Amino acid sequence: MSNKDETVLSNEHTPLFANESGPIKEVHAFWLAGMSCDGCSIAAVGAKNPSVEQLIHQQIPGLPKIILHHPVLAVEAGHRFMEPYYKAVRGELGATYVVLYEGSVADEDIAKETGGYFSAMGAQFLTDEDGELLGDGSWRPYPTADMLKELAPGAAAVIAVGTCAAWGGVPAAIGNVTNAMGVMDFLGKDYRSALGLPVVNVPGCSPIGDNITETITAVLMFLAGVGPLPEFDELGRPAWMFNETVHRGCPRAGFYEEGTFADEYGQQECLVELGCWGPVVQCNIARRGSLGHNGGCMNVGGICIGCTMPGFPDAFAPFYKAPPGKFISGTASR
Repeated sequence: MSNKDETVLSNEHTPLFANESGPIKEVHAFWLAGMSCDGCSIAAVGAKNPSVEQLIHQQIPGLPKIILHHPVLAVEAGHRFMEPYYKAVRGELGATYVVLYEGSVADEDIAKETGGYFSAMGAQFLTDEDGELLGDGSWRPYPTADMLKELAPGAAAVIAVGTCAAWGGVPAAIGNVTNAMGVMDFLGKDYRSALGLPVVNVPGCSPIGDNITETITAVLMFLAGVGPLPEFDELGRPAWMFNETVHRGCPRAGFYEEGTFADEYGQQECLVELGCWGPVVQCNIARRGSLGHNGGCMNVGGICIGCTMPGFPDAFAPFYKAPPGKFISGTASR
């Protein structure tokens, strides 16, 4: 049989399930970084279930096409990279978008007093008192806090990635000079996205990568009309991820129940007396692991320092010291 008579097998005819229908077929994802160490970006690209590659290549049935704009992962640079951000700010993007904010939000008014900025990306052209652009084309680095404020009203969803973005985190610790805060505090507790969602918080320092991508997937499936509204708790966190304490999934919890505690690192017993906050901290790292269902603080011999919780780090300092209530709980266990 000649080549032209051969039947070529292909899956090009296969429908992409719900991608062929639904109200939203394409979503732009704008990643902004405030006062951040970029650890949340590293966690996200290390996610396995689902992975960033699965999200942007539309390999998950029902998910709309995702166009990711990330300052580190992008191939484009300069104005070509920033133009979609500018279009979204001006209301000219012509497509649905979500905002993913990493790092705490600094009070840029403090920096502006001396002509500076704390966290910025791109160029912000200056205006006069009437809001008109200055004729000389003057500009300054575009504070990401300003960009967040301008993008949030039109966003289908705003997701705060990491503890700094959720509660303020390390940059908001006592003694900071930036008046840093979380996204929810910055936008206001009554903020709702263009489609009615509050700020979604995915805390952790850094968060579990799979927690980030799973939350994004759940939100996008809802926006695409192929999934239910995800359940969030009173702090705006995905309820199914943060409804239990670290202690419940800890491999050392049995020792706690027996009243057997480690007195130095390297021992297999419960770590509460060495400073572990697991019994009161809500986090799924002991069950899910840090990366690819491997690792995780207690799983590798470390303590929980409360990094997913509001008030971190101040409320849980000093680290590696027995937490308040240790004597009562430890004595009761014994």
